[in-house]
Amino acid sequence: MPSLSLLTKSTFSESRIRRTGSRLRGAAILLCSLALAACTSLPRTPYSAADAASARVLDIEGLRRYTDEPATKFRFEKDDLASARTYLALSGGGADGAYGVGVLNGWTAAGNRPTFSAVSGVSTGGLIAPFAFLGSQYDDTLKEVYTSGIAESLLESPSIVRVLFGSGLFGNTRLRELVARYVGPELLAAVARENAKGRKLLVVTTDLDTQRTAVWDMGKIAAVGSPEALRLFRDVMAASASIPLVFPPIMIEAEGQGRRFEEMHVDGGVTAPVLTVPETLLFQGRLPGNNRMDIYILVNKKIERTFELVSNSTLDVASRSLSSITQSQTRSVIFSTYDFARRNRWGFHLSYIERDYPAPPSEGFDTAYMRALYQYGYEKAASGRAWASTLP
Repeated sequence: MPSLSLLTKSTFSESRIRRTGSRLRGAAILLCSLALAACTSLPRTPYSAADAASARVLDIEGLRRYTDEPATKFRFEKDDLASARTYLALSGGGADGAYGVGVLNGWTAAGNRPTFSAVSGVSTGGLIAPFAFLGSQYDDTLKEVYTSGIAESLLESPSIVRVLFGSGLFGNTRLRELVARYVGPELLAAVARENAKGRKLLVVTTDLDTQRTAVWDMGKIAAVGSPEALRLFRDVMAASASIPLVFPPIMIEAEGQGRRFEEMHVDGGVTAPVLTVPETLLFQGRLPGNNRMDIYILVNKKIERTFELVSNSTLDVASRSLSSITQSQTRSVIFSTYDFARRNRWGFHLSYIERDYPAPPSEGFDTAYMRALYQYGYEKAASGRAWASTLP
């Protein structure tokens, strides 16, 4: 959920505030902690690349795919992503997810929001995706999550103990509780019903063990309908938003070659800032047949380059560097998708936070900033100004 810059600015600065006013001393504590953490990592059941290659979750085939699979693995049948009529792709962006929620709710107010044939979400977009998929009846739920102040609790009480004996500064209890609060059996059943109509809900995680981008078929998971399926549904949402070092990874039980083990999944934005079309299809350039689709890419961040006089300090340089990497990756995906859309005669629609929108006063989840950003997105969509059909 938080942007990758949170990996540096927010976590380190909060640690400094709580321990000492000295930047140097705070950095020294952190370095020592990371060194100790390397010696106190939690044990895992070992498994091999061969096990991973044949791994299944819930003992069901096809609950997920990987974006680097050969193009032949992607079918083009009526219920497949490739033949969807309208596709909404939600990016990562942390607190800036309030922009995407504002756009969705303003779109409802404008009266022309489509029922999407497919929805994908990455990171904060992975938290938004199930509600966007189910439609405007969940607009109030999304507004509550992103503007009520509940998100601020996710980054409370950082703990050096978690760094030493775990793998995330803030723990993931609050993140899991947030997901469980809004995702229950009723929502699972609603997603299953829509899945039965041929609609697709996809959420992205990063499998750290294999370094691959996993795309989870949330509708197929929901259709299983068991308590284990609900737990997996929640785990995938939480994993998609689990920034490494900020939140611990989510361990997902799997089985391969007769062996049981746990896969380690983290924020989908580590490998895919937004899922538009699987990378093998982007590289291929064209789809077979005459599949026609309108693709809407809702970017919960700025994608245009901005000027900022960066302080010559380790933390600020690292933060700006990570932010630049993420922005560059996002632009690359958008440009490749635009070219792909033109080749395949798709409708292309893009929405993002404009370059001149004021920056947040601090990293993390500032409620006042998120409320203002929500309203900004809402007004753009309600007035018909949210979507562009060309590149920035």
